[in-house]
Amino acid sequence: MTSVDAGRQSMAGPIPARPAPNSSSSTAAPADSCTANAFAAGDGGWNTSRVISDPHLDGRAGIDADLVKRLLAAQFPQWSDLPVTPVEVDGWDNRTYRLGEELTVRLPTAPGYVPAVEKEHRWLSVLAPHLPVPIPVSVALGEPGEGYPHPWSVRRWLDGDTARPDRIADLPAFAESLAEFLLALQRVDATDGPAAGAHSFHRGAPPAYYDDETRNCLRTLAGHLDTDRAAAVWDAALAAEWRGEPVWFHGDVAHGNLLVRDGKLAAVLDFGTCGVGDPSCDLVIAWTMFAGPSREAFRRTVGQDAGTWARARGWALWKALLGLADDVRQDRPLAAGNLRVVEEVLTDHDLA
Repeated sequence: MTSVDAGRQSMAGPIPARPAPNSSSSTAAPADSCTANAFAAGDGGWNTSRVISDPHLDGRAGIDADLVKRLLAAQFPQWSDLPVTPVEVDGWDNRTYRLGEELTVRLPTAPGYVPAVEKEHRWLSVLAPHLPVPIPVSVALGEPGEGYPHPWSVRRWLDGDTARPDRIADLPAFAESLAEFLLALQRVDATDGPAAGAHSFHRGAPPAYYDDETRNCLRTLAGHLDTDRAAAVWDAALAAEWRGEPVWFHGDVAHGNLLVRDGKLAAVLDFGTCGVGDPSCDLVIAWTMFAGPSREAFRRTVGQDAGTWARARGWALWKALLGLADDVRQDRPLAAGNLRVVEEVLTDHDLA
């Protein structure tokens, strides 16, 4: 089993260098098999940051197991005798260590990821009782110390494996379960919740925040894809303003933040970009993980109006364009997964 509160394979932070993908082109397909192909290409779309999969690569961002042990000894001596082990799959925004059998320690790697620490400590225990599967509730909040400059947290360990098509026998049923989770999250009382903003990297806010960035990407990608059609998708997203009451959103619904057991949704991780606002950003997984029957099952179960889906297409397009534009600037082959996301978003827009 792999852990799970293993940090983020973030859609929110800066995009670091990543290995060249296995393919320079992608063809959209109506069946769920195209999603498996995108995973095989090493690029699921929303999650474009590098993921650390070797626990022996300890010490990234100046954080290692010895530092964690010193922090625990100084601030939480009741846990200082427990073994500290890097998780097998770690995210970019945080370093995560398993602490004994029941806990994890999670430490942000840069100042931009610090606001999530206190936010998650404050709110995940409020959200958890209302949700159909577990989320990583914080049990202690650590302070800077031992040369480490940021707050950090101790959380409950959640068992499961990172969601992948080969671990899910019935992908449409899984899609329905995830949609039901998102609806349950939206039903939680949002009074006094953290309004979308810098702490959520503007997830839950109007996608117009990223207008300049998106149009710069389109200029970079001229000649590599149909930028006129892509611009039409983006314009439609900006025009479809959110007029509903603010609701809770997760902000980074991606396969790397979903755990499965026995092929079923077992937990949802990493609420670092959560907040209260427009939930359209949470629908991006319709294109980054689902396709064909599973996408239809997700869409049917989660509902939402046409404007929300237009903004969701905008969010999916924006993130895929970021990765593709970076490929062009770095003179790498265009990532197959991001190309697939763009093509399927364009197709869905044409059919809307």
